[in-house]
Amino acid sequence: MSAFLLGCAAVLAVSLALGLVRLSRGPDVVDRLAAAQLVGTVGVAILLILAEVTGDASLRLVALLFALLGAVTVATFLRVTLVETGTASK
Repeated sequence: MSAFLLGCAAVLAVSLALGLVRLSRGPDVVDRLAAAQLVGTVGVAILLILAEVTGDASLRLVALLFALLGAVTVATFLRVTLVETGTASK
């Protein structure tokens, strides 16, 4: 079972690498935000898989922290974008 989970983590690591490429080369700010969300989500998935394989509960806490930071990142991005475009309600 752990070999299967490590294989899944390897596939997710490839997805993470592709997301990082998109993050650095994204043609638009919104594309970069989507890539950042992908990197965050895949990072959380990898941490959860590694927590299951190793039995280390602290990795689950780190994954939870990354998930919360991802949500805050999107909210902050939307707020800044709406203020810059002048469509934010006061």
